[in-house]
Amino acid sequence: MHTGRIVFAQVLDFLPIRKLYQCVHRYRGQYRVRRFSCLDQFLCMAFAQLTYRESLRDIETCLRALQPKLYHAGIRAKISRSTLADANERRDWRIYADFAQVLIARARHLYAGDDFGVDLAHTAYVFDATTIDLCLTLFPWARFRQRKAAVKLHTLLDLRGSIPSFIHITEGKTHDVTALDELLVEPGAFYVMDRGYIDFGRLYAIAQSGAFFVVRAKRNLAYARRGSRPVDKTTGLRSDQTIVLTGPKTSQEYPAPLRRISYVDAETGKRFVFLTNNFTLPALTIAQLYKCRWQVELFFKWIKQYLRIKAFYGTSANAVKTQIWIAISIYVLVAILKKELKLDRSLGEILQILSVTLFEREEIYQVLTATDVQTETHALCNQLNLFDL
Repeated sequence: MHTGRIVFAQVLDFLPIRKLYQCVHRYRGQYRVRRFSCLDQFLCMAFAQLTYRESLRDIETCLRALQPKLYHAGIRAKISRSTLADANERRDWRIYADFAQVLIARARHLYAGDDFGVDLAHTAYVFDATTIDLCLTLFPWARFRQRKAAVKLHTLLDLRGSIPSFIHITEGKTHDVTALDELLVEPGAFYVMDRGYIDFGRLYAIAQSGAFFVVRAKRNLAYARRGSRPVDKTTGLRSDQTIVLTGPKTSQEYPAPLRRISYVDAETGKRFVFLTNNFTLPALTIAQLYKCRWQVELFFKWIKQYLRIKAFYGTSANAVKTQIWIAISIYVLVAILKKELKLDRSLGEILQILSVTLFEREEIYQVLTATDVQTETHALCNQLNLFDL
């Protein structure tokens, strides 16, 4: 029987705590703080994410019930919901955003060699956004519509490992395409986007940076064909053309040639038209790249299902961003656990197991790999059998 450290403490071994201290120092997170440190705040919020806590009172009640074990989990301060609420309200959310980026860099390094279903040597990203609905009365700073509030998560997802390499949190009324201005474009990388991101001025900036984009075209695109390449129609391809834009505005915003690829999905019979500035990859590879865009939708579905980012513990913008960034840190931490321990389980299964074993004194690898459940029952010698004749 394992009598050593609790599972929570073993999970913390995968966190670069010194990097967290550096982030705290960068934004003076400990200024005039006596007892409840930024590390205590992070661990309490991480506990809430890992165990599906619904409110500050819920967090306080559960952690106080586990008081004898909190020291071994790294939590030194006394837990109070008012103290945690004040920390979420006042301490700069950028502390946890920067720390999440540290974890993201580590996870991307671990997953750099993973296959995502497309034969591509370059890095491939998917860029999209999801909306998190809020109550306008409680979150007036996040006005979305006349009677509705929301925030948007603009996410750049690395297809190798489905790791979010960039996240930008804005008010719900912010248009998706404007988030492209916040990207630091990586030369040689591929950026896959839906047609909501068609802004030829911004796309031309990506091309000028030495990167490639794959975007779904709109139906009313004005263009002139300059050449065609043969395609194998048995693969679903219908055309592979070189075009130039002819619209009075678009031709000025994107003066260079574009590649237009038409593709019909064999399963649904739906026709897709893609635009890209890459003229070397096979047309079918471009279509397969766009098909990988679905990974970002799965990522959004996963974090909304398994993490606490739809109900918030505070109502200020700082509290909301703090909770979201710590939730992203937990997602990346679980991905690191999966890779470091070489686990075959899904991220959802790992998170569910941790939620019920966090304060058990078990070896973490055995907890996350145990599959045998003892169901064998032996009749006791003194047990009567009611069905004996």
